[in-house]
Amino acid sequence: MTFDIIVVGHLGVNCFVLGCEQTGIGVVVDPGADGDEILALVAKRGLTIKTIINTHGHVDHIGANKLLKDTTGAELLIHDGDTPYLGRAAEVATMYGLRADNSPAPDRFLTDGLELTFGNCRMTVLHTPGHTPGGCCLYFPEEGKVITGDTLFAESVGRTDLPGGSSETLIASIRTKLLPLPEATIVYPGHGQESSIGHEKRHNPYLG
Repeated sequence: MTFDIIVVGHLGVNCFVLGCEQTGIGVVVDPGADGDEILALVAKRGLTIKTIINTHGHVDHIGANKLLKDTTGAELLIHDGDTPYLGRAAEVATMYGLRADNSPAPDRFLTDGLELTFGNCRMTVLHTPGHTPGGCCLYFPEEGKVITGDTLFAESVGRTDLPGGSSETLIASIRTKLLPLPEATIVYPGHGQESSIGHEKRHNPYLG
C-alpha cells in the first residue's frame, strides 16, 4: 500500500492519499483544502480514486470534498452523525476567514466495524465520537497503522469544546477503540506528527 500524507489548508490538516500498488485503486482521507495539490499527488501516483473518506465533518477536513468528488467521481463516506456539517462548510469557513465549498451529500455512511477495501488493501472503521458525534478512525491491520482524525494526537487528544463535543465520550472512545490495538500500531492524526499506540498509553497526559 502506498501511504502519502499532504498537509493542507491554513489549519495544517493531514490529508492521506492511499493506494493499492497492485491495482492502482486509491482512497483520499480528509481532503480539507488545496484540492489541486491533492489531485496532483494522485496523478503522480497514477491512482484511480474510488473513495473519499472524512474522519469527521469539521470544515478543515472536508473543504475540498466537492472538487475531489467532481473531478474523480469517487463515492463520499462519512459517519451519519456528522452529515449536518457538510452543508455548512462555506458558512463556517467564512467565520474563520477561510474559504471552502459546501460538501456534496455522502454516498454511504461509515459505521463502527465496517470493513472497506480498495484493490487488495483493507481498513476497518472505528467509530470514536467525542470530538464530534460522528468522528471515526481508520485501522489498517495488515499495515499496523491507524488514521485517528481529530480523536487522538501525539501526546494529546481532540478538543471537545465545540458543538457536539464531549470529553468523557472522547476519552471513552480512545480507551475502548484505540488503546486495545497492538502497541506497535503507528498513529497518524489529523494534525501534527505521528506516534504509536504504545507511546500514547505511556505518555499521553490525557489518558493517565
